[in-house]
Amino acid sequence: MSSREFILANVRRNQPAATPLPPLPAFERPAVGLPVAFGDALERMGGRLAPPPAGVALDEFIRTLFPQASVICSATGEVQGTFSVADVRDPRELHGVDVGVVRAAFGVAETGSVALGEREFGVNALGFLSQHLVVLLDPAAIVPDLHAAYWQPWLREVRYGALMTGPSATADIEGVLVRGAQGIRSLTVILEPQPA
Repeated sequence: MSSREFILANVRRNQPAATPLPPLPAFERPAVGLPVAFGDALERMGGRLAPPPAGVALDEFIRTLFPQASVICSATGEVQGTFSVADVRDPRELHGVDVGVVRAAFGVAETGSVALGEREFGVNALGFLSQHLVVLLDPAAIVPDLHAAYWQPWLREVRYGALMTGPSATADIEGVLVRGAQGIRSLTVILEPQPA
């Protein structure tokens, strides 16, 4: 028996008996004003809520938000972009993406977070290699808080998922805040109902 096998056998033999997890409490919160609360929390975390003008197509609106963008990669059929994430064969192909566009599974009003996973990204690297991330969010899919978020079936269905809250940021000892240090430089959420 190798050292590794000996150690693992001892760990297995000395594990405590399995116990069920405690029940997850449900806190009833009114679903009033969730889009406003979501937008306020998102902005506190460095993101922005961008309401589209009436009658303007999403592609056109995104181009007005990011006029310098030459590469817009969309993971949703609602936005054409310059190319689709479905055409990506290797995640490294996303290194030059100026704007990534995805649709969130749901949003969390308490934190301004959006739920994104492998289904939403298409290629997970889209959410982290893009310079800017635009997230389409159905206002009806905003839950009040993290307690409600943990009840979402999405969390049990995804193999990879993240609750993204604002752009990547870091601050050094002197308190200098830098956005985009390890990921996206900006996070823009467009409240757009899910297409039928």
